[in-house]
Amino acid sequence: MPFKAWLVVGLLCVVGCLNYLDRNMITTMRGSIVTSIPMTDAQFGLLTSVFLWVYGFLSPIAGFLADRYSRSRVIIASLFIWSGVTFLTAHATSFQGLLVSRALMGISEACYLPAALALIADYHKGSTRSLAIGIHLAGVMIGSSLGFLGGWIAQDSHWNNAFTIFGGIGIVYSGILFFFLRDAKTKATTVDAGTDILKPKFFPALKDLFLKRSFIMLFIFWGLLGIVGWMIVGWLPTYYKEHFNISQAKAGAFATAYMYPFGMAGVIIGGILADWWSRKNANARILVPIIGLCAAAPAVFIAGSTSAIFLALAGFITYAFARVFSDTNLMPILTMVANKRYVATGYGVLNMFACVIGGLGNYATGVLRDQHVSMTLLFRMASVLMIVCVGLLYVVKKDVEKSAKAQ
Repeated sequence: MPFKAWLVVGLLCVVGCLNYLDRNMITTMRGSIVTSIPMTDAQFGLLTSVFLWVYGFLSPIAGFLADRYSRSRVIIASLFIWSGVTFLTAHATSFQGLLVSRALMGISEACYLPAALALIADYHKGSTRSLAIGIHLAGVMIGSSLGFLGGWIAQDSHWNNAFTIFGGIGIVYSGILFFFLRDAKTKATTVDAGTDILKPKFFPALKDLFLKRSFIMLFIFWGLLGIVGWMIVGWLPTYYKEHFNISQAKAGAFATAYMYPFGMAGVIIGGILADWWSRKNANARILVPIIGLCAAAPAVFIAGSTSAIFLALAGFITYAFARVFSDTNLMPILTMVANKRYVATGYGVLNMFACVIGGLGNYATGVLRDQHVSMTLLFRMASVLMIVCVGLLYVVKKDVEKSAKAQ
């Protein structure tokens, strides 16, 4: 079993890498795509936004599919379909065609993450579960960091080629997974497991969650971080290219290849720090994200205001490292806030809202740019939003302390 358990993690690391590479590389080839298919900045922002909206709205349903059917088969089907969509994106000749392909990618990719995390948890119980999920998240970060390959390929040949190459790789890899990826064997029968999972009712769960002020604070908190995160992901390559007058390939590398490795380190260190500190302080999992955001906010403010590219790079690297302390600890915080019967539902609601409002924020950024609003001002606004998030987490901390005293 240990070999099989770690084999599953290894196999899924590659899938997670392809998942985020396929979705993010479009942002690094904006110049090449706009030259081939003329569009406004608002329309280009909409390409990312429509993916997020579809992905977000379908997240709860996608989680249900992973519980109802074979997790491994859901993963394989998701990979095959989104890779096929990626491959077909190379043949888009209009903005409408690109928009449809991004929506279809949102549908297919939404099914991956819930199923993958659940399958890893099925195989890894006890002392290896967190490490296994952390390694999978590292694979996701690697995929995000490789997004610059899209801009590099687009600059040296044609933007279509990047989608053809990585779509083809995904299709082939889904065939490999068909033979090697299997569900974990459990003692409970499929019927019993499904019955237990489906016992909570959806609308009563929502009512229970939103009756808690601390959950509402988390809901707003994660939504605001969604705006910040997707705005920076979607527009940082453009900012580097235009603000510092560098090539598309170099701008893509600065925005992805240099940032995501530090994000990967931040996920691991943020988790280790929270685990260690929680032995002495029950609120450590809330305090660690607060510390991270207090470092990330001024870093983005400085990075968006400077004329020195090394300061911009240092600022956004700091953001990439410290911002993900929140990602690492969101689920642990949620278990401190929500009824344990509804933790998964709560996470799905938070993820859906972050994606939807993050997409709106990304689109709004494009609209503001069309109105000649500078990226410097937009990054300063992002810094303010992160400070607001610190305040929201402080309210959550107070509510958790009050609840603990009442028990």
